Amino acid sequence: MICKIRKWELSDAMDLAAALSNKKVQDNLRDGLPYPYTEQDGTDYISAMLSTDENETFAFAITVDGKVIGSIGIFRQGNIHRQVAELGYYIAEEYWGKGIMTEAVKQICGYVFDKSDIIRIYAEPFAYNVASCRVLEKAGFQYEGTLRSNAVKNGEVIDMKMYSLLKTEI
Repeated sequence: MICKIRKWELSDAMDLAAALSNKKVQDNLRDGLPYPYTEQDGTDYISAMLSTDENETFAFAITVDGKVIGSIGIFRQGNIHRQVAELGYYIAEEYWGKGIMTEAVKQICGYVFDKSDIIRIYAEPFAYNVASCRVLEKAGFQYEGTLRSNAVKNGEVIDMKMYSLLKTEI
């Protein structure tokens, strides 16, 4: 199954809401997303992504056969980390385990390294999210270590893992 990443369109809001109105998906993401996630929430998010500085925020829909199944973004950091960016992503549960996310990660990293001055992309999945860690490893990211007691999710103190990919490595 081949995926494509593309810029968001306001018409993607319903598909986005369908992907995010799943507790299993949200359990692997940072807090702050409404649940259930509505089409209006999707419209608001897409509008925000479309109005960002395209050299600071690289935000894309993940599509399969023209249907939006998830989201992927790379977000530039500031100050001394101005050439470093954080990667975040998710896809709808029915597409898990099919290699789609690994392909989307490769696509967006190639795009950002090619179109910007970013030299390092990092990701911090929850340590319990073995599938996400595997996605990063298969996409060429290096495991750098465990960030102990680095977050509180669903009332639990949890570890996160640090992965990175350097521009010189692709």
